[in-house]
Amino acid sequence: MTVVVALPRPSASLQLGSLTVDPPVVLAPMAGVTNAAFRTLCREQGAARGASERSGPRGTSGLGSERGAERDHEQGAARGASERSGPRGTSGLGSERGAERDPKQGSGLYVCEMITSRGLVEKDETTQRMLVFDPGEAVRSVQLYGVDPVYVGEATRILCGEYGVAHVDLNFGCPVPKVTRRGGGAVLPWKRALLDAILRSAVSAAEPYGVPVTMKTRKGIDDDHLTFLEAGRIAEDAGCAAIALHARTAAQHYSGVADWPAIAELAAHVGIPVLGNGDIWEAADAVRMVRETGCAGVVVGRGCLGRPWLFRDLAAAFGEVADPPPLPTLGEVAAMMRRHVELLAGYIGEDRGCREFRKHVAWYLKGFAVGSRTRAALALVSTLAELDELLAELDAGQPFPVGELGQPRGRQGSPRHVTMPAGWLDDRDGLGQDLAAAELGVSGG
Repeated sequence: MTVVVALPRPSASLQLGSLTVDPPVVLAPMAGVTNAAFRTLCREQGAARGASERSGPRGTSGLGSERGAERDHEQGAARGASERSGPRGTSGLGSERGAERDPKQGSGLYVCEMITSRGLVEKDETTQRMLVFDPGEAVRSVQLYGVDPVYVGEATRILCGEYGVAHVDLNFGCPVPKVTRRGGGAVLPWKRALLDAILRSAVSAAEPYGVPVTMKTRKGIDDDHLTFLEAGRIAEDAGCAAIALHARTAAQHYSGVADWPAIAELAAHVGIPVLGNGDIWEAADAVRMVRETGCAGVVVGRGCLGRPWLFRDLAAAFGEVADPPPLPTLGEVAAMMRRHVELLAGYIGEDRGCREFRKHVAWYLKGFAVGSRTRAALALVSTLAELDELLAELDAGQPFPVGELGQPRGRQGSPRHVTMPAGWLDDRDGLGQDLAAAELGVSGG
């Protein structure tokens, strides 16, 4: 049984301005997840499909530890140089990087964790630490959060001019109360004039660098206050290269079923590419979304938690591969876990890397028959040697639990009331309103 079906796709790639994304697949920024290590892991898997087709035996699934080991020395040295220093020629990015950027990014687009515009402009150390890229990231993509057109514009300029970023995405989809109660995230598109001003500021700042700006949003605040169609037109008029729609309202958070027909409605409503997001658990879901909605590409979030090889499967599905990749065994998943920790250790050190990895353990092992003692020990791992001992205890030949296919992953929760500033719904303009507090404490999307 496989996770991929070969179905025809409407387009061979996604065009964002001068940037070509092939296949039309985007890794969604996720707070505390899509750091440089995880992006590298996903990108390696997206590229592994071609390599495994050329020479890899079916048993390796493109997931084998040998492939990761071959890259360790080269990447480790480059990562060390990148980690030690800052932007613009001192972070391993340099002004040369911008000139060397290839406008074609193979095997998808992988977006950095969301950062705040104000944090970047004011040189917040936490924000700057998040802007680390692997040397292999030919196209650097960052999601930016902001509520002030001036800050957003200046942050966009810094990303393009000092960090060599080739794609900027603006987040208007965050549903968490600490953001919405201050007028940010998924409730901001209710303020049409403010949304327009923010988008135009970012597009104007990115234009001299030839960098496309996109936006991500939700259907609206709730079913009685939908904003996605208006937001699509505003984005198009402001010069955005595309709009991504998470087909849920802020009130839904991550619960229920994504409203794919809303994606189709938006795609028919605007002349710029629409990216669909929501309930893509398998590669077949992504291809089906494109076929059913007419969207130009997909944004994949929770579906890849503990399953970086989903990007290998997506590359195969959109490439119409006749012989799709096999499901990984537990041994192959263990090799992927080891590679993940190696990458984390290369960026933030072995101790911090192991601690950062702990939250991924349950996602990787979901559905596998692994004893509670081993699971608990892996969730407390502190060294690579300890990790190796525990992974060696796993039943390497155990097949992938097919019952997990198509099942939701990550947070889900339940619908909840959306908290907003007093009188938020009374005004559709928003210009001149002080929303500075909306950026405080925001560390991810």
